[in-house]
Amino acid sequence: MEGFIWLVIMALTVIPLLKLLPHFGINKYWALAAIIPLGLLGLIWWMSIKLQELERR
Repeated sequence: MEGFIWLVIMALTVIPLLKLLPHFGINKYWALAAIIPLGLLGLIWWMSIKLQELERR
């Protein structure tokens, strides 16, 4: 049962990232890094840096 819950949580994070990352100029396949908890934190950090760069333009 825990494996099913983990798959649901993983899908709920990876699928939105697949759609969001290209808007920040990041390859959408990097969303698979969200499977690892630290990978998700890294992607959020990377997206925030890209957002700051986009706001400067």
